[in-house]
Amino acid sequence: MAKTSRSLLHLAAFALLLGTIGVARATAASVDGIPLHWTSAGAGPQTLMLVHGWTCDDSSWSGQVPALTRQYRVLTLDLPGHGKSGRLDASKFSMDLFARAVEAVRAEAGADRLVLVGHSMGTPVIRQYARLYPQHVTALVLVDGVVVLGAPPRPGVQPAQAPVADRMKGPDGPKNREAMIRGMFTPATPKPLQEHVLKMMMAAPEATAYGAMVATFDPKIWGSDVMTMPVLGIFADKSALGNPEVTKKIFPNYEHHEVPGTGHFVMMEKPQEFNRLLTAFVDRLGTH
Repeated sequence: MAKTSRSLLHLAAFALLLGTIGVARATAASVDGIPLHWTSAGAGPQTLMLVHGWTCDDSSWSGQVPALTRQYRVLTLDLPGHGKSGRLDASKFSMDLFARAVEAVRAEAGADRLVLVGHSMGTPVIRQYARLYPQHVTALVLVDGVVVLGAPPRPGVQPAQAPVADRMKGPDGPKNREAMIRGMFTPATPKPLQEHVLKMMMAAPEATAYGAMVATFDPKIWGSDVMTMPVLGIFADKSALGNPEVTKKIFPNYEHHEVPGTGHFVMMEKPQEFNRLLTAFVDRLGTH
């Protein structure tokens, strides 16, 4: 009975997580002629921009928007090729394009400075944004994303990413994508959450799966340039992606947290703990 009750609680909590969010559907924004889906809700002393990961969409933040809009203005978007935003050819994807999409939303929203929160692939997206538009950045929040690649890339534009990205194409592409996605879960990841993530990520077209993967591993974006704004890292339990010692060389004002009992989708698996860490960090920004 106790196990059944816990399962029912998990299902009820996840149903609330995916429930309708009272956000304003925003006016038009686009980048390179690609229409962008974005939303704005709430008000407060800080504006947060939530940036999803590879083949995901803004529903990744369903556990954050209702809580964060009690204190802040919150912007979300679907990156080009993702979710409800416009499609594009695989060859057109780049981190610069993603960063400029974030800027298009910021400008359309009329926000001046942003606390940028990026999950997974969203981490290099917000880092690239900070390179291109430092005047609009208050702070960065890295959510289980890579800051430094594990090995230096060989010379050339696409040496490291091609083997991984190529598995996203062709007859075996869907099977390989599903296997990659399932590897992001842990035994503790609730089944309804797994099903939602699988449905969300598998809905992205092949061009997005391949093109966004190539963009993520483009050696040109993996520099060691130092950024001095406040940076928070929220990582999964024992995440292989989090390396605070190396990260602090790039982000001197960095603080690192791991959330016990979570997999890659830490903000969806433990939304209350995630939101607590995020709001505590944002509330301290007034002292900087």
